[in-house]
Amino acid sequence: MSNKRKFFIGFGVYVLGIVILVAVAGTGKKNETYQPQNEFKLEPWIDLPGPFDINKAVVYVILSAALTVAAMIWIARRMRQRPNRVQTAVETVFNLMRDNITRLNMDERMATKWFPFIATLFLFIWISNLIGYIPFPTNTEHPVQVFGIEIPSLAIYAATANLSVPLMLALVVFIAFTVEGVRAKGPIGYLKGLIPSGIEGGMAAFIFALELFSNILRLISLSVRLFANILAGHLIILFMAGGIAVLLGFPAIGWVTLPLGVILFIFEVGLVATLQAFIFATLTAIYFGGAVARDH
Repeated sequence: MSNKRKFFIGFGVYVLGIVILVAVAGTGKKNETYQPQNEFKLEPWIDLPGPFDINKAVVYVILSAALTVAAMIWIARRMRQRPNRVQTAVETVFNLMRDNITRLNMDERMATKWFPFIATLFLFIWISNLIGYIPFPTNTEHPVQVFGIEIPSLAIYAATANLSVPLMLALVVFIAFTVEGVRAKGPIGYLKGLIPSGIEGGMAAFIFALELFSNILRLISLSVRLFANILAGHLIILFMAGGIAVLLGFPAIGWVTLPLGVILFIFEVGLVATLQAFIFATLTAIYFGGAVARDH
């Protein structure tokens, strides 16, 4: 059977499924009780004194950190003079972080000093993004019965889809590159470095205020970009995989959108998870390099 014939048969089955679903289930009506945003609601799993409750965001952060540390230790203990496939892949990622992220945006001394920090950031965000696409039983709002035992249903969630996690990472980066800049130039020299050479008078004051504000906005450029991309990806997958069909009470839409949901899931796992980690680490290296640069 030719590929063209297979395509038309598959497409015919696809259209027939839509017709059958519409005929059997009808168009339905809007489901007022279903709230898709509750998939990201953080309900306390363990109540602790003060603001230290344990919820799924905390669990995902701990899991991501533990996997990052375990992966780095496991790889470090298995380095061989003749690399196998795993070591070759690890060395490729290592070269990406060292050459394309740190050395490309810093001088050799700075790159050597801050490479462990930036590489850890990259790996933590990358692993956090990746495990965010693995379904785990974390949905306590819609539990399921298994042998008479009520357990949470499967759901996908990422720690980086919670703004507090990217914001805290961005805050650590902001403090670190500011301290490094002040250490390299002194407090006055660091502030003077915000003004491009050749600008004087009132324009210098205006540019200084603008650059200072721009410097603070780096917190947003780092955190919101990561948070928004991961959250949007999860929401789109949720809707395409059936959420919109439940919301509208129209089962046939789920048959239409499910293939798109699978495609988007593969796209998010294959590209977006890695790309967002790379962008965060690259911007961090750029900010560090700019903080110690003598010229604006």
